[in-house]
Amino acid sequence: MLSLIHRMKIVEQIKQPIAFEMELFEQKFLISMSSKVALLNRITHYIVNRKGKQMRPMFVFLVSKMVANGEVSDRTYRGASVIELIHTATLVHDDVVDDSNRRRGFFSINALWKNKIAVLIGDFLLSKGLLLSIDNGDFDLLKIISIAVREMSEGELLQIEKARKLDITEEVYYEIIRQKTATLIAACCSLGAASVKPESQDVETMRKFGELIGMAFQIKDDLFDYGQEQIGKPTGIDIKEQKMTLPLIYVLNNCTRKDKKWLINSIKNHNKDKKRVKEVIGFVKDNGGLEYAITKMKDFQVEALQILQHYPESEYKNSLELMVNYVIERKK
Repeated sequence: MLSLIHRMKIVEQIKQPIAFEMELFEQKFLISMSSKVALLNRITHYIVNRKGKQMRPMFVFLVSKMVANGEVSDRTYRGASVIELIHTATLVHDDVVDDSNRRRGFFSINALWKNKIAVLIGDFLLSKGLLLSIDNGDFDLLKIISIAVREMSEGELLQIEKARKLDITEEVYYEIIRQKTATLIAACCSLGAASVKPESQDVETMRKFGELIGMAFQIKDDLFDYGQEQIGKPTGIDIKEQKMTLPLIYVLNNCTRKDKKWLINSIKNHNKDKKRVKEVIGFVKDNGGLEYAITKMKDFQVEALQILQHYPESEYKNSLELMVNYVIERKK
């Protein structure tokens, strides 16, 4: 079980070989968000000052330095900025769609400035990201990011469509999480390689590496909903929202017809009943759902680590290995 202090130490350890680049990136990122409108600047400063762990730019810089023997370029900084601008735009829009008032423990943009301004801020950040690439001729980087945004949208819509029928197979589940979650981490890694070695095999290799980490990351998120000593408190939020996660899919596909009928009825018609949700969580746990999901998560982890073995030893490679392990050991 990773304590908060231990987690922070691991993140700092991962970041250490790119500490200079991350500091310079923060300055460049703030400039990339600037506007002549005072209200916009006030809101973008609020966003920057409440940043998370910055895993996405960390992937960009670590991959770039690993594949290019410690080198980064201006394109690497622009690529990292574009990823953060467009990802931040999607988060601001997500909070509006979900009517969420909190983001990373702070008030969301829509909670402080209302939905209309939040949507406009998201649009502004999106356009800033597009223009940063276009103005510098980084069309290959822009394509990588644009594909990721398209896939994220498709993944969300596929999940909504399947949640209505609860007819999701394991294969469809993997496609949803590949698009929803893994595609953005894949874009970060692919972009890191493309920024220093455009049109090289590293671009596709690192895309696959990022995709595998993203798959493991999302399965870990699924596990949080069921709770365990090493995972966290049970919440049942995914069940309340009728999201079909891997532990549940496995149990649905491997239980009796009677139990399956009870599970589907519980998720469709009793998902707001705390007692019933707790019973569903218990049933999934007792029937091997968590163990199966953990096995699959570790399979993705092992495959990602195998890709890194093709690269020479370096502090950047070590940090990426740490990142892969951190993804499945994290507590939130």
